[in-house]
Amino acid sequence: MLENYLPILIFLAIALAIGLVARGLGSVLGPRRPGQAKDSPYECGFEPFEDARMKFDVRFYLVAILFIIFDLEIAFLFPWAVVLDDIGLFGLIAMAVFLGILIIGFIYEWKKGALEWE
Repeated sequence: MLENYLPILIFLAIALAIGLVARGLGSVLGPRRPGQAKDSPYECGFEPFEDARMKFDVRFYLVAILFIIFDLEIAFLFPWAVVLDDIGLFGLIAMAVFLGILIIGFIYEWKKGALEWE
């Protein structure tokens, strides 16, 4: 069983080695020319006007949660579509229930006004 994971482990080790080598070469060979403009805080091309720890409106978080919910929906739809022939009617009904729950959540959010932006 564990021999099936050996290629994945080798792949991860090679990827880690390449990343570490690239980072090491970049820090050794790359130029370091610090300056006032490079070391200053950057916020959309102008000086920061507020503290970085200011409170955000709750609508930002609602939009983020909605994005995660519907992004996960799409992430589950692709593999389901690939194996639909193999899983048959049970898979179709399970996905219909899953999509139904998500649609109910979407309608709830729509009715509560989470999608309205002032």
